[in-house]
Amino acid sequence: AMQLAETLGIAAEDVTPNVVDTDSVGYNDVTGGSRVTFATGIAAIEAAKDIQQQLVKRAAIIWDVDPGDLRYDDGAILGPGEKRFAFKELAAKINATGGAIIGRGTSSKATQGGAFGTHCVDVEVDPDTGKVQILRYTIAQDAGTAIHPSYVEGQMQGGVVQGIGWALNEEYWYDDGGAMRNATYLDYRIPTCYDVPMIDTIIVEVPNPGHPYGVRGVGEVPIVPPPAAIANAIYQAVGVRMRHLPMSPPRVLHEILKKRN
Repeated sequence: AMQLAETLGIAAEDVTPNVVDTDSVGYNDVTGGSRVTFATGIAAIEAAKDIQQQLVKRAAIIWDVDPGDLRYDDGAILGPGEKRFAFKELAAKINATGGAIIGRGTSSKATQGGAFGTHCVDVEVDPDTGKVQILRYTIAQDAGTAIHPSYVEGQMQGGVVQGIGWALNEEYWYDDGGAMRNATYLDYRIPTCYDVPMIDTIIVEVPNPGHPYGVRGVGEVPIVPPPAAIANAIYQAVGVRMRHLPMSPPRVLHEILKKRN
């Protein structure tokens, strides 16, 4: 919505997105991964450019001039002799010039840019139980352009928490017959608010040249570094190098006792 509004030169509050289903729109690729703001943003930008062109043609009808003599600039259509239509002004006259305007855009040719992050973690390790407690976690990540900074922070924090779960607790257990024995969240240990501190975030903005507004993917990048960062922190704390995930208390304790012996 913000990227559409920026392209049209109108307020983001004037754009009302709808969450639709497959009965409402044609076939699309999945909305998932780290490409959502990047890819749907490009589609919205292309749709906005399509709307601009159609508005110029409608204004040309009203003014009875050649569309080539008009241009769209910062939320308005400008013509010869200081002719001007603000976006809302012209929108009010659209039905009389041929009906509703529907903008279309795709992002199928867009190429996602690289994304980068640096993680720093402080841990406390109980040498008697092997339990690892996260004391402080800071992530710095290049988001390209943070279209919605609070959402970007949430993506970074959510990714880190997933990575912490991967690093310390999350594990599938199968019996000899191949059946998963911890198939519910009661038995599959994921982090809760009691296991992690506030994740501090530093948003770095180096625009991605492959996107009109410089957007990069955010969500998946912070999931990857936590196991390595936490493994290094454990090594700094108790001097044992963990080489298997998850680094759960029994495994950490095993390595501590092996080092003592």
